[in-house]
Amino acid sequence: MPELSRTQIVVYAAVAVALLLVGARAIRGESTTDTSFAAATGGGSSQSSFSIGGEGGDLVVDVTGEVRRPGVYRMPAGSRVDDAVTRAGGAAPGAELEAVNLAARLADGQQVVVPARTPAGAAAGATAAGEEAPISLGTATVEQLEEIEGIGPVTAADIVEFRDEHGGLSSVDQLDQVAGIGPATMESLRDRLQP
Repeated sequence: MPELSRTQIVVYAAVAVALLLVGARAIRGESTTDTSFAAATGGGSSQSSFSIGGEGGDLVVDVTGEVRRPGVYRMPAGSRVDDAVTRAGGAAPGAELEAVNLAARLADGQQVVVPARTPAGAAAGATAAGEEAPISLGTATVEQLEEIEGIGPVTAADIVEFRDEHGGLSSVDQLDQVAGIGPATMESLRDRLQP
């Protein structure tokens, strides 16, 4: 066997150390992935911890109104209103599902209200009886929002766009992020809207 020079030994040693480091990093990466998967699926030791990246963790929503099992439910991130209604046992026989945007994304802390179907004569009477009844923020149209004092067509359209971009709103206070809504308008909105 030929004798190796000092330079060759140093080069071989550097390559060997580099390979060991790359191998150790790969093994550590696989072990981290396995631990995350085990923690996510409920396996592994109780000492392992993991955090969910991406869109975030689970959402907690309150499903109420005309559903079979009203209550507070934990839903995966990215869930829709339809998923929450289904999780609550589906719509009850007297539900007015057409009044709910089932395709809207859920937000953490949101309340999903499935209203009751109103008799044909009662709808006309309710409109005539009181214009002051709160409007549902989850289903309000541009026209309904324009009826609120201080809200014009542009601001009403901005509110609907903001609601749709954020997958619904869990509080009227979130509307202070919409351009053109100041403190006085927020007071009007609090009086006339419900989440």
